[in-house]
Amino acid sequence: MAGIELRRQFGMLFLGTCAAVSLARADAVAAGNNRLYVTGTLLVYDTETGEDTPPGEIVVEDIDAFRALLKAHPDVTEVQLHSGGGSVYASSEIAWIVTDYGLDTTVQGECVSACVDIFLAGARRQMTLGSKIGFHRRSWSPESVESYYDDLRESRGWDTPFVFGSWIYEDTQREMHDYLKYMVERGVEPGFAIQTLQMDSGDEWYPSRRKLVAAGVLRDKTP
Repeated sequence: MAGIELRRQFGMLFLGTCAAVSLARADAVAAGNNRLYVTGTLLVYDTETGEDTPPGEIVVEDIDAFRALLKAHPDVTEVQLHSGGGSVYASSEIAWIVTDYGLDTTVQGECVSACVDIFLAGARRQMTLGSKIGFHRRSWSPESVESYYDDLRESRGWDTPFVFGSWIYEDTQREMHDYLKYMVERGVEPGFAIQTLQMDSGDEWYPSRRKLVAAGVLRDKTP
């Protein structure tokens, strides 16, 4: 009988805990949305397991949402990330916000491509057991290149696709310089930063936890 009573009490405790977590989740979602919300002192940014089907990406609209949530919740101290990447511009802007607020960052699941820009903005950077951080070269689809050219060719003076191609060559070099500079400024070992460019877009390099610590990707807060 004692065993049955103990199991009953444990079951009630478990259900109560689940209910509390569900209520906390509901409150958190009410504060933001299903992919970007606040719970306690944690801002969760999850583009992979929300209501988007297929999973969404980091998008420009997230910038203002990110800023608004932090303004509404000044007690937030940490950002929890789970994302396969997305807009480089959006991730750069969100990374700037994370740095300006002095927030810590944690990966819960996967953080790949542009998501890493946000992760590296953290003062303290951690990864939960079983999680992964992935790197690959940036890419620009032919359809997006064509659309960009058609939209801006007159205002930018790109009289021919060859002039545009020359601009792309220069712009890509600037972007790669800025990418590597950012990683080094965030404490990543330069040789490792260069190594992150080894994989084509669509493939990912997932370094081990030991490599990430040694390279300065995972770190405690700096003084």
